[in-house]
Amino acid sequence: MFSGPFQGRVRDDKGEVNRIMKQLIKDAVINGLEQCRASGLLSGEGCPDFVVEVPNHSDHGDFAVNVAMMLAKAERKAPRQIAEILLQQLQSSQGPWQRIEIAGPGFINFFLKPICWYGLLADIYRQGEHYGRGTLGAGRKVQVEFVSANPTGPLHIGHGRGAATGDAVASVLQEAGFDVQREYYINDAGNQMDTLGRSIFLRYQQLCGRDVEFPADCYQGDYIRDEAQIILDREGERFLRMEEGEAIRWFACHGGEAIRRGIDADLQQFGVHFDNWYSEQSLYDRNLVAEGIEALKEGGHIYEQDGAQWFRTTAFGDDKDRVLVRSNGATTYFASDVAYHREKYQRGFDTVIDVWGADHHGYVPRMKAVLSALKRDPEDLQIILVQLVNLLRDGVQVAMSTRSGTFVTLKEVLDEVGRDACRFFFLMRRSDSQLDFDLELAKKQSTENPVYYVQYAHARVCSINRNAAEAGLTLPGADQVDLGKLELAEELALAKMLERYPQVICGAAQHFEPHRLTFYVQELAAQFHSYYNQYRVIVDDRATTLARLYLVNAIRIVIQNGLRVLGVSAPEQM
Repeated sequence: MFSGPFQGRVRDDKGEVNRIMKQLIKDAVINGLEQCRASGLLSGEGCPDFVVEVPNHSDHGDFAVNVAMMLAKAERKAPRQIAEILLQQLQSSQGPWQRIEIAGPGFINFFLKPICWYGLLADIYRQGEHYGRGTLGAGRKVQVEFVSANPTGPLHIGHGRGAATGDAVASVLQEAGFDVQREYYINDAGNQMDTLGRSIFLRYQQLCGRDVEFPADCYQGDYIRDEAQIILDREGERFLRMEEGEAIRWFACHGGEAIRRGIDADLQQFGVHFDNWYSEQSLYDRNLVAEGIEALKEGGHIYEQDGAQWFRTTAFGDDKDRVLVRSNGATTYFASDVAYHREKYQRGFDTVIDVWGADHHGYVPRMKAVLSALKRDPEDLQIILVQLVNLLRDGVQVAMSTRSGTFVTLKEVLDEVGRDACRFFFLMRRSDSQLDFDLELAKKQSTENPVYYVQYAHARVCSINRNAAEAGLTLPGADQVDLGKLELAEELALAKMLERYPQVICGAAQHFEPHRLTFYVQELAAQFHSYYNQYRVIVDDRATTLARLYLVNAIRIVIQNGLRVLGVSAPEQM
């Protein structure tokens, strides 16, 4: 769990009905306690800090109160005896509960009237695609920076998981009322770009017939040869007459941009769109790296040793100090990171979220140290770590090697299983836990496939609507529905499930955990399919049919909203 910028943690994924009912029950208990004391049935003073909570099992009611246990010592009575006294007062009071019971050592359990839950359906219809959107963020500016792969090669499936995670985190934050920017940091400065330029230039020379050695430390992928061929076809052999250093710089610039365009195309296919592509080289061009180092010097955080300039990150909890400027005068990648993150806050972001591969976990303390040194709250920077993906085919791990002809790039996986399955599977687990991605399962058009199972629930309701239209029935409005016709326990359970959705969004945003939403839509789909398989929606009784149509279309709206936030489509036919 993350802490810091988003305070007010939720205890559970319950929603508005729960909040209102908890307060009503608390008020009723306090009032009942006062009446019991006024009549001499109880003798203490004051009100204990009791809890109104949602029981783990529905058999124990919609809410449970522990006030009797909290009063036992002061009243010198057994909790159950106190609960029985209170129960008499509560049963005579007017409230939205159907019945009240005592359970266990003295819990008081409240069972709400079904209309408390069914009344929410009108809100779902009225709000439509806006149902679930909240005000937690209050417009605070948040930047989510993710993927940010070096423009030296195509994206692999590990990048894909990071892309899905970052994009979904940004989406749930937007739904929760934050002002969100998605950013890609282009690592277009440093040795890797020189290596890219040299690699393409060497392949270019080979294609021109020159016998040149291709070192092992150059980029080996076929995409290097492909880019060299494109340049040869477009530019001819003119670079053979150019000074080598100048040629390498040209190939690095044009090759990097071509690869970046390829990365963008893959991400577009994946449904990921960035608001800003930020160049690392621009930090040097605008002198921001030097300014960042100077800001740390002014704070007294830089010292020199062996000709290098060091940032004293150990003063802020890091395990060792870090070099910013080497003895030869060259700046490190960390110096760029300092400048980049300093500039983010200068752009006005309240919170910055970085999505990194799990192998970068060691960088977290040093980046937190940067914020402390710059007099920012370290919690203004949140790091989401993304673990590796195990690619499987029918449960057997696929060797991650292009030489074996198996999948390694995000595009290849997208081409085989499609965007929806790819995104959904990446978001089925916490990002910091390893993920098994089974290609064959992701392609199955059956209920074994989790994303198909959820999408099929949406399509099923659309099919019910088409059947209803053929029978001359239109989707009813709130004033046309007798919600008392929803008499089944399964219908009530579905209504309660729908009520949870806004707080699932809130919880996912607070904790930066979009997998919570993936779990939710799977659970909602499972409850709907179970209901559908047991009961008909369109029945002989018109009033019952209209009520059930009203309920299942509320389910359709919520599933569609949840899938939209996850970046997954909600088809009407499957």
